Amino acid sequence: MTYLMSLLLFGFVLGLIAVASNPSPYFAALGLVVVAGLGCGLLIGYGGPFLSLVLFLIYLGGMLVVFAYSAALAAEPFPESWCNWSVVGYAMTYLILVVSISSYFWGDWYEASWVPADELKVFSVFRGDAGGVALIYSSGGEMLLLSAWVLLLTLFVVLELTRGTSRGALRAV
Repeated sequence: MTYLMSLLLFGFVLGLIAVASNPSPYFAALGLVVVAGLGCGLLIGYGGPFLSLVLFLIYLGGMLVVFAYSAALAAEPFPESWCNWSVVGYAMTYLILVVSISSYFWGDWYEASWVPADELKVFSVFRGDAGGVALIYSSGGEMLLLSAWVLLLTLFVVLELTRGTSRGALRAV
């Protein structure tokens, strides 16, 4: 289990570097898909299969549609790929930064922190994420509505930022 989680975390960090180093939305979308899939794998490994499913369905089903729409508004004729020297330079800079920061904290990591939530109790009746699902709708209803409002506001902000000087979907009549 430790090797699988290490592999998922390594791929997660490389995917984040791929998203952060590429200025083109086309190639950064592929990095976002990889990061979301590996993040879901990490959540499954830590005992949250329902949360992983919700993240995968909502993020990849909803937010990538918005991302694809905003990328279509900011269409570039020749986008920069991962083979361009500027993108490789940014990726190497981020990789060196991540390695140096992780080497600073390397001695404080222990293998006991890799234990999933469900393995801490021998005969547990509930899963680690079953109680959280009920709390989302009972105590966290206001936060759920606030989050939906923030996502809608973010949609309009992204559409306005990517519109530029051209005529987009949101324009003054």
